[in-house]
Amino acid sequence: QVQLVESGGGLVQAGGSLRLSCAASGRTFPNYFLAWFRQAPGKEREFVGAISWSGVTTRYADSVKGRFIISRDNAKSTMYLQMNSLKPEDTAVYYCAVGRRMFVVTTTAGDYNYWGQGTQVTVSS
Repeated sequence: QVQLVESGGGLVQAGGSLRLSCAASGRTFPNYFLAWFRQAPGKEREFVGAISWSGVTTRYADSVKGRFIISRDNAKSTMYLQMNSLKPEDTAVYYCAVGRRMFVVTTTAGDYNYWGQGTQVTVSS
């Protein structure tokens, strides 16, 4: 059974940093993109960024570009989200997910399969 578990969330002041992890178990995902999404209260789930299996290709939402960095360690079946220069508007539950189709990255939540339970990130002003 595939399981994704996010961790690393918490409360941080604006301008601070956090590092989220997403650990996968049950199978590996060669050639699939892994992605981070987030959802704030009352808002739709939004794309944050994604990374290819090789780690060579990354894609970010404009709102986080230059502040967030995605990486993955396939040997550990883990993906990371390094979040720097955090802003109050980054407050949300952060989720990781696996793409439905090999080699394809999109910004649409429906194009991703196998979601984690989420980890809360709260940025105070």
